[in-house]
Amino acid sequence: MTAIEGSIALVTGGQRGIGKAFVDQLLARGARKVYATARDPHPSDDPRLETLFLDVTHGYSVADVAERARDVDIVINNAGVLHPAPLLTGDLAQVFATFDTNVYGPLRVAQAFAPVLADNGGGALVNIHSFLSWAAGSGAYGASKAALWSLTNSLRIELAAQHTQVVGVHLGFADTEMVAAIPTQKIAPTDVARIVLDGVENGESEVLVDDVTRTFKAALAGPVEDLVLPALRR
Repeated sequence: MTAIEGSIALVTGGQRGIGKAFVDQLLARGARKVYATARDPHPSDDPRLETLFLDVTHGYSVADVAERARDVDIVINNAGVLHPAPLLTGDLAQVFATFDTNVYGPLRVAQAFAPVLADNGGGALVNIHSFLSWAAGSGAYGASKAALWSLTNSLRIELAAQHTQVVGVHLGFADTEMVAAIPTQKIAPTDVARIVLDGVENGESEVLVDDVTRTFKAALAGPVEDLVLPALRR
C-alpha cells in the first residue's frame, strides 16, 4: 500500500483531462508535491505543483525529468494519444506513433523512474490502460492498450524486489477533450482519479473503474467473439 498524504508524485500528461484530475486529487489528499508534465507546460501559482516539459517519445526528455524529479515516490503514467483508424487501412505512421506514445512511452518512464522509486522506498507506479485493452475494434489504440496491459503485468514482477506497487488501471470513456467527439456514456475524470487513488492506497494491483470495464474483463473467460465492441457486433 502507498499513502497519498505526504507523498511526492509525478503525473505524465498532467495538465488536462484525467491527468489534471489526478493532480488535483493528489493535492486534495495531502500530497506534499506534484510534478505535472506536458509537452506544452504552463506554470502554476500553487507552490506544491511544479510543471515540467516531457515528451514521452524521446528518451532524453524522460531522462531529464527523472533527473530533476528524484524525490518522487508515486509515478502515474497517464500520457497517451488516440488514433482510432482501422489497422488494415490506417496510416502505419500513426500506428507507430500510437505505440511509441502509449506503450514505449510508459516503458521509458518506468525504466527511468524505477531507480528513483527504489531509492525512495519503493512507492508506486500507476499505468493507465483502458477497457479497450480487451475490447476488439478500436484499431491501433486498443492494440496499444493491450500491449501496455501486458507490459504492466511484467513490470509488476520485475519491480516486486524493490517493493514498488504496480497498479494497472482500466476504464471506459472519460469525459475529456480526447474523446469529446465520441457519442457515448462517459465517466467524470474526477471520479476516475478518486477511484484509482483509493485503489493505490488500498494496495490493489489492478483497478477496474466502471461497469463496462468489469463486463469486458469478465468476458475474457468466454469466446473471443464476445470481446467485440457492441457498436460493431452483427
